[in-house]
Parts: sequence; structure tokens; C-alpha cells
Amino acid sequence: MSKPLKYAVFGSGSWATAIVKMLSENLDEVGWYMRSIYTKEHLLKEHHNPSYLSSVEFKIDQLKLSNDINDMANYADVLIFAIPSAFMFGELEKLTANVTNKTIVSAVKGIIPESGLLVGEHFHDIYKIPFENIAVIAGPCHAEEVALERLSYLTISCADASKAKLIAKDLASDYIKTKISDDVIGTEYAVMLKNIYAIAAGIAHGLGYGDNFQSVLMSNAIREMKRFIKKMHKMKRNINNSAYLGDLLVTGYSVFSRNRMFGNMIGKGYTVKSAQMEMNMVAEGYYATKSAHLLNEKNKRKTKTPIIDAVYAVLYEGKEPKAVFKKLTDKLD
Repeated sequence: MSKPLKYAVFGSGSWATAIVKMLSENLDEVGWYMRSIYTKEHLLKEHHNPSYLSSVEFKIDQLKLSNDINDMANYADVLIFAIPSAFMFGELEKLTANVTNKTIVSAVKGIIPESGLLVGEHFHDIYKIPFENIAVIAGPCHAEEVALERLSYLTISCADASKAKLIAKDLASDYIKTKISDDVIGTEYAVMLKNIYAIAAGIAHGLGYGDNFQSVLMSNAIREMKRFIKKMHKMKRNINNSAYLGDLLVTGYSVFSRNRMFGNMIGKGYTVKSAQMEMNMVAEGYYATKSAHLLNEKNKRKTKTPIIDAVYAVLYEGKEPKAVFKKLTDKLD
């Protein structure tokens, strides 16, 4: 009988904490890398993350904690990265361990700005990880509901179905349902794009648009997502599946959505900087907006992305949200 896989989670935010909780339901030991020495020491003493999902109590003898990224990379067979995309490059610069034969799982919701690549593509190009050893975790699943053990769903995408099944099994529990997919690139783009559309939903709410407009916005968003992903990676996929439409809806509507919250603040008149400072959390959609806009601009045959363009105009060109969204309303159907 083959030995059970060893897992390590990289990151100390809410999503990383939720993934460690999921794995702890099934595994005797889970590796956990965090940059902050304070967070590690607090966990050892108080048995919970001091900053995120602090209601989740961990059994410390189940956790292998480290502030050394290479220690964790050497320890585990499966490396799950849940570090915000804006900070991934800096963390990976510390990585000297040989990870060629590891399974890399992206739980990152964006593109690495420095390389302009999806996390899976970055690992393939820079660290020579074969595509069959790269997987993606997609929702719909909010970390806060994992903490509350409310029923949630995950899709694990990997070109190697056997690896996807193993990872899905180790994440599943009474309150976590899992399924697998082979659309690695498509689900990773969807995870990135849904945060942009959630910012759009938040801006609209902050500006006073009601539920009728929100429904039209989400309807157009899923079609825009379909066009964008098809342009980047053409393959047969059902955009109405949970990993695409379901994840978009929960991120666009949920009170737990930090991207919607960020957009709501922008719609109410906050500057980008003031909204970021007040939230004290990373809204991945902010960075994803720039990445998606640049990717589409570089494409020889640009696809139509009025919602992404509107969010980009507000966040990066400093345009007035009210005027931008007034124009957007005429482009939706």
C-alpha cells in the first residue's frame, strides 16, 4: 500500500487557514508555512490564527508549522499555495528547494503580476513543473463558511485525473463536497475573473443600483467570462458549472466577499488607497483587473470585456464610478 501524501499549505490568510482546516479533517499531519513569526507563535500558544478565521481551533500536534518556505517545500508531496497573487513572486524568490517532482496546487485567485502568468503557468515555465503535476482549487467556497462548517463545494482541476481525485478526497468532509475537472487553465482564469466582477457588483451597490441591475450585471459577467476564457484557452467546458457560474455568484453576492466589499466602498466614494487601508485585507480583484486588462490588450484579437474595462477605468484610470457605470449600463443586455 502506498504511503499517504504529505501536504503543506503556503500562506496565513483566511483561505489558507480554511484549507488547513479542511485537510485537518482527514490527515494526521498538515504542513503550514507562514511568513510571520508572530502568527506561528500565536498558533502554537493559542491554537488559532490571530488575524483570520480566529474561531477555528486547531490541534497543534496535527500541524507542522514553519517560517521557512524551503523546509515546507522539502517536507510535503503536495504544495498548496494560498498566498495573494501580489505577494507570490516575492515569496517564491525565497524558494531554493527542488520542487520538480512535487504536485503544485494553486489556491491563488489571480495572475502573478511580475510574470503576467497564471500560477500554474508560472510554475511550469520557471520551475519546470510538468502540467500534469499542477492543479487548481476552485469554489464556490468562502473561507468564512468553511470556518462555520456550512456545506460548501470545491472543484479540483488537474490534467492527471488520479491526482485530482486524491486531492479532492483529502479535502472532502461532511461539509465539503468535491468534484474534479480537467480544465486547469479555464478554472484558474475563472477564479481570477470572478473577483473583478464582484468588484463591479460592489461598485454598483455602492452607487445605489438595485437587484434588477445586479442580475443583469451577473448575467453579462458570466458571458464575458466565457468569451475571455475561450480566447485564452479554447476547450469544451460548461460555463454554467459551479466552478465558473457558482463561484461567480457567491463572490458577487455574498456578505463575506471582500472584493464586493472593496467595490462597495469605491462606489460610495472611497479612494482605492483608503478602501484598501480600511479593509486591512487583500482584495485580489484589484490586481486581477490590471492583469486581465493587460492580457486582453496584448491579444491580437481582443474580446469584448465592457465590465472589466469599466472596473479598470475606475481603479486604474481614476475615472468617476458614477459616469463609468452610467456608460456601462448602455452596453449590457
